Amino acid sequence: MHALDTRGTRRGEFKLKGSDNKDWEDLASFKLEGTPYLMVADIGDNDARRKKRTLYFVEEPPAAKKSDATLAWAVSYQYPDGPRDAESAAVDIGNKTALILSKRDLPPRLYEVPLFPETDDTLTATALGPVQSLDRPSRQDVEFAPKTKDWYWQPVGMDISDDGLAAVILTYRAVYYYRRQAGQNWFDALNTQPVRIGIGNFQNAEAVAFGDKHRMVYVTGENKNSLMISVDLAGVREP
Repeated sequence: MHALDTRGTRRGEFKLKGSDNKDWEDLASFKLEGTPYLMVADIGDNDARRKKRTLYFVEEPPAAKKSDATLAWAVSYQYPDGPRDAESAAVDIGNKTALILSKRDLPPRLYEVPLFPETDDTLTATALGPVQSLDRPSRQDVEFAPKTKDWYWQPVGMDISDDGLAAVILTYRAVYYYRRQAGQNWFDALNTQPVRIGIGNFQNAEAVAFGDKHRMVYVTGENKNSLMISVDLAGVREP
């Protein structure tokens, strides 16, 4: 894994010992009793064939040119409604759960996995339901996507802010920003009207993360030397 600063400059890299990279798709940072951790989400499954997916957890190492990090714990899970592809994961530290958003369902479906299960056995994720707030493609868009290679509506990244008040979902064409009200759960919050910020035709946009408590967001792609853009939401009027 590689560390970048908010200007896209490479700060270092590390190997995660004890993990198996079948199809890593998303990272999430969070603090537990003051200690920073990373969740590495091995949740990709383009052909929806894998019965088991795994979330890896590691204490966030310092940025160094090259280093190793040791796995703290891992959680393996399956979906209650069969294998599916996902690229979006976030940590809801308040409820000590991970949220997983499927990619190819229309609409995408949100699932919940506990961070600290009582057993080492493979868990069955809880299906929370469909997220209806993202742009929906037309029937023609879906039909021609394999030819145009344009699946603009598919979610490819997600993050929850450190203060637990906001979340973002990234698609290939936009960032969707959500504010959670007092007492509201994330499923309900993600089904409210978001603030939508278009990012143009950002080739291979795959990663989104908050850079502060809940107003600055960064987006980058999965290619080598990909661009990084910042989205300042401080002046955005919320719906």
